Amino acid sequence: MNNFRVILGSVLAWFYNHLLTHVPMRTIRKGYLKLWLAEYGVGAGVQLGCQFLNGRKVCLGKRNVINHGCLLDGRKFTIRIGDDVSIGPDASILTLGHDPQSPSFEDRGGDVIVGDRVWIGYRAMVLPGVTIGEGAVVGAGSVVVKDVEPFSIVAGNPAKKIGERYRDINYQLDYHPWLS
Repeated sequence: MNNFRVILGSVLAWFYNHLLTHVPMRTIRKGYLKLWLAEYGVGAGVQLGCQFLNGRKVCLGKRNVINHGCLLDGRKFTIRIGDDVSIGPDASILTLGHDPQSPSFEDRGGDVIVGDRVWIGYRAMVLPGVTIGEGAVVGAGSVVVKDVEPFSIVAGNPAKKIGERYRDINYQLDYHPWLS
């Protein structure tokens, strides 16, 4: 039974990542993702070219904007994204890697938690086991290797705190571009 689940999961991922992600009809992609992902919040939008490695471990909150070309890696651990989160184009959220000190190249990873109203910039990368607090901003091209405090602005490789975001944010995202 376990082998069947692995094979089925691989087929579902291949079907989305190689075919559906390129279909410019958002309603078709959304329907598939609502069935495949662990959670797909009301008003969430996933643009063209995004890939999910095991959608069953990916939870999208309400009104998320996942821009084109993003990679969400839920192979072994969970990705839980809060409400009104904007993830810039080509960003990656990883939950699994390898222990560089392991003589047998063992897996190492952890859940990734992204709080409400987080903004993750273009081509940013979030590594396994990281929690990004509510209202935080991750600058474009940053590599997040450790937890980010709520309402912090981080940037760089590795990402370091460079500022604070105002705490009185109250927006709700509503971005659904045509043919994206």
